[in-house]
Amino acid sequence: MRILVLNASPKGKNSTTVHTALYLQALHPEHTFVFLPVGQRIKSYEKDFGPLRAELEQAEMILFCYPVYTFIAPYQLHRLIELIKADGVNLAGKFASQITTSKHFYDVTAHRYVEENCFDLGLKVVRGLSADMEDLLCERGRKEARDFFDQLIFSCEHRLFVTPSCVPPSSKRLLYRPSLPETEKRKGKEVVIVTNCAPEDENLANMILDFQAALPYESRVVNLRQFPFDGGCLGCFGCAITGNCVYKDGFDVFLRSTIQTADGFVYAFTISDHYTHSSFKCFDDRQFCNGHRTVTHGTPIAYIISGNYQYEPNLRMILEARAEVGGNYLAGVATDEGHTASELEAVAENLAFAMDKKLSRPANFYGVGGMKIFRDLIYQMQGLMKADHKFYKEHGIYDFPQKQQGRIWAMRLVGALLAIPSVQKKAKGKMPQAMIAPYQKVVRQAEASVSDPQKDKTE
Repeated sequence: MRILVLNASPKGKNSTTVHTALYLQALHPEHTFVFLPVGQRIKSYEKDFGPLRAELEQAEMILFCYPVYTFIAPYQLHRLIELIKADGVNLAGKFASQITTSKHFYDVTAHRYVEENCFDLGLKVVRGLSADMEDLLCERGRKEARDFFDQLIFSCEHRLFVTPSCVPPSSKRLLYRPSLPETEKRKGKEVVIVTNCAPEDENLANMILDFQAALPYESRVVNLRQFPFDGGCLGCFGCAITGNCVYKDGFDVFLRSTIQTADGFVYAFTISDHYTHSSFKCFDDRQFCNGHRTVTHGTPIAYIISGNYQYEPNLRMILEARAEVGGNYLAGVATDEGHTASELEAVAENLAFAMDKKLSRPANFYGVGGMKIFRDLIYQMQGLMKADHKFYKEHGIYDFPQKQQGRIWAMRLVGALLAIPSVQKKAKGKMPQAMIAPYQKVVRQAEASVSDPQKDKTE
């Protein structure tokens, strides 16, 4: 089988990820592997897609190899998918799979993003390999890579493919026209609306206008298409110690002085290729100049989205997870799928309320799980990621449970006591009451803190 390996890492041959494919190539001389460093050549393919088109046409299987960047694939792969779709090269019926390396921070959303775009291209998709960055260096990881390839070939021969997601109905989107009156603006807070609105994104532009009108605070728009990006994140870790990007386009200063100074963030985009135009992914990835630091923790966010958002479950997961990991109160998502004006008005009011009240909510699994991965990663790599390490220490993110010796010994004592038959007999049926006693105390304190007139009002 002729396997085209699309190495989407910006590091090219120095990519950790592509070495898993090289390892499989060494073990399987019966297959022809063709490697293309598409992550490094993305600018050249924008000028001349011909060489890549020829390789895609000859390939029997397309194997996407990339590191996971900020919940999805790197900007370079997003741009490549745009170019493939724009060219119109026929890939229907070919096989496709993927290999990623990461610390398993939202590798699931990255894989699903690639799968969904493969479905769009008519490819037969086989589940990919999500490896740890260091898996190839241990026998267990190498065995898993070998097993993946054996299963990949077996799946192609026996038609064991990933099931496509639900396809939205084909219907022309109604043009949204601004209709909301201008709300009187309050002083003291400012919202920044970050968008990649193109001239043809008429619905998105009109939604932004109505949102600004409904928002009771002043807002300003930052259009990412107007920023002179030199390129996507290179994954070079040049910013790991200083926090400064190796690019000289000034994005790190622009980010910190123009965007992160706001009291609330709104992200506005039109859905395309199951995310949005690659200009937004370039913005996502280049924020790695902040490392793994949740520098905007506590700042509420909202989204304005044009497109079939209800049919994009992976995108919905990404947006919620980003808010959870970043510690940002998600004030809502307004779309042009239905009652657009009322949604825009409601989200604007909720965002203002969240800023006024400094709202927060406890992190769910998306946030807790994601931050535990970062916590362990930065602790291990503190010698390199010094800015991250300092931030994590100062903000108490190093909450290792194995260091909570007081609680550990208390649980050991309780366990030892409950192992005594006489204690077991006395404690029988009393454990639930003992467990809720502290919570009952909190409720009583809340009742005592309420004034007498308020008590009368609630009775």
